[in-house]
Amino acid sequence: MDNLKDTLHMDNSPLPELNSELDQKCLTPIQEFYKDANIFITGSTGFLGQILVEKLLRSCKDVSTLYLLVRNKKGKNIHTRIEEILDDTIFDRLRKECPKFRHKVVGIAGDCNLPDLGLSIEDRKLLIDKVNVVFHVAATVRFDEKLKTAVAINVRAGRDLLQLAREMKNLKSYIHVSTAFSNCTADLTEEKFYEPVVDYKKVMMMAEALPERMLDKITPVILDKFPNTYAFTKNVAEDVVREEGVGLPVGILRPSVVVSTYKEPVHAWINNMYGATGVFAGAAVGLLKVLYCDKDCVANLVPVDMVVNSIIATAWEIGTEFQKDKNSGIKIYNYESSNDNPITWEHYMAKSYHYGINTPSAKAIWYYSFFLTKSRLHYLFTIFFLHTVPAFLIDGVLMCIGKSPKMVKAYSKIHKFGDVIAYFSTRNFPFRSENIRKMLTKMSPQDRSIFFCDLKELDWEEFFKYYARGVRIYLLQDPMDTVDEARKRWNR
Repeated sequence: MDNLKDTLHMDNSPLPELNSELDQKCLTPIQEFYKDANIFITGSTGFLGQILVEKLLRSCKDVSTLYLLVRNKKGKNIHTRIEEILDDTIFDRLRKECPKFRHKVVGIAGDCNLPDLGLSIEDRKLLIDKVNVVFHVAATVRFDEKLKTAVAINVRAGRDLLQLAREMKNLKSYIHVSTAFSNCTADLTEEKFYEPVVDYKKVMMMAEALPERMLDKITPVILDKFPNTYAFTKNVAEDVVREEGVGLPVGILRPSVVVSTYKEPVHAWINNMYGATGVFAGAAVGLLKVLYCDKDCVANLVPVDMVVNSIIATAWEIGTEFQKDKNSGIKIYNYESSNDNPITWEHYMAKSYHYGINTPSAKAIWYYSFFLTKSRLHYLFTIFFLHTVPAFLIDGVLMCIGKSPKMVKAYSKIHKFGDVIAYFSTRNFPFRSENIRKMLTKMSPQDRSIFFCDLKELDWEEFFKYYARGVRIYLLQDPMDTVDEARKRWNR
């Protein structure tokens, strides 16, 4: 465990010479932009949000205050939740480099599932008076989320936040984090607004007025060509930004498939089973044997720390351009790897296996045996014999010895997961992504190092070297001192 942490916490700077004490005394243009800034962040307790909070506190040390929108959850108030987050291992490097940071983090009680973000009158006034930069990261990312909830969190909350931002007295920049697949039904996704599939006001009215059961029945009709409520509501949310963001220093960042950290603050940190990571984790423990996926399609992965750096940098560019021209308009950034540094699904699984096989998990229930197929018939045939039949047999044995069955339920969830990602794993999505490259030319060498977000310079070999171990320790909660035991089981 300690050996892995030492490895993952190594110095991650692409250009170490820029981290000298002399350089740190002189602020870079991006650091200067954030000096004394008060920043409001939604979604700060999520995967992306935690990395954003850590990076701002560590690399923009002169920031004044981070106001984090947090809801009470499972009997824990916002202060307890914030303390638990800041005590996480992901903040170890920050605690070492900047031990006196907690006074800069202020919790704001609220909930994106409530009208007006659930803010009190006092907190609303505080944000209006103080905030300079807004990062709207919050979203429900469940592909199968009920439409009523998805509209409330992904659409209405965005509208309410933009209306709040319009009242902010000293707003310098506002970044709305969307998804590269918000226009997944288009033949080509360019960095522009598309005609909305439906008026967001009508969607909100419908979601608020209709009973959930009725809304569930007509959801397929409302979604039309969209594969799920996530992509649909993210599409509608962009139309909210187009209308409500007029005249404000607003930008939209569209990241593609977000995976673990590349280097910062540690290698390979991950805390969720979404998307590509869920596929590898399932295969690593021997549960997932097959996935409906075209191995030749581009996986379009982007490391979360590089996404965060792009968020910070785009806010700087948006704010800087708006100071020069109040009519600069809303800029959209596609942040995806298919153009600059593509890897296929076959490459993803091959590299994950290559490095994962050296550190098998002691929590594996069977050997790593996994393949991809683009034939739906082949997929259904295989999951029946390799998933469903063994699941019923194992559960039958468990019941005979007086234990609770669990495998059928587990595979039901796995198959549901496979179905919801199939739309994205069986086709390519062409993008035009020029605005990030243009922004990179404006960034100083120091900023390009500190806020590293150039996907052309991402070394996938180095990424996968740590990725499998990161999934093992952070997701499977399997410490490295069990590797020898796992290898013995593997070699039986």
